[in-house]
Amino acid sequence: MADSQSAAPVTNFSAPMTSDKTFELAGRPARYTVLYFYPKDNTPGCTTESINFRELYPEFQAAQTEIYGISRDSLRSHEGFKGKLGLPFELISDPDELVCSQFNVMKMKNMYGKQVRGIERSTFIIDAQGNLVKEWRGVKVPNHADEVLEFVKSQP
Repeated sequence: MADSQSAAPVTNFSAPMTSDKTFELAGRPARYTVLYFYPKDNTPGCTTESINFRELYPEFQAAQTEIYGISRDSLRSHEGFKGKLGLPFELISDPDELVCSQFNVMKMKNMYGKQVRGIERSTFIIDAQGNLVKEWRGVKVPNHADEVLEFVKSQP
């Protein structure tokens, strides 16, 4: 895991996101940017994780932190998922896995006894200078959003 003592620069990227916007890492005004990668819209774990981030969103905002969810789903799927859950933050669509590859979150996973390639649930925190300051891989949904919030609130 990265920590604030070993911050590593993240290569700038842009990607399409909900609300007809484009995410651009460079020049983000937020103190911190949270990127949470999740396997698929409208699945139980991903729904729960997104709701947890939604519920804590005002506290993230108070800590000058923006949140973005990322999966390989289409923008159309993301718009429906965002609307259904009332998410106050944008979702980034990465069907070509360019951002997923940059963060190395594509893994072989067992699904009903079959090997399938998919996103390993992971979260990254990037500071205003574009440095990766914290990462979680192989995330378990319960209490994860709380842990991410505690990290950003604990920073000087």
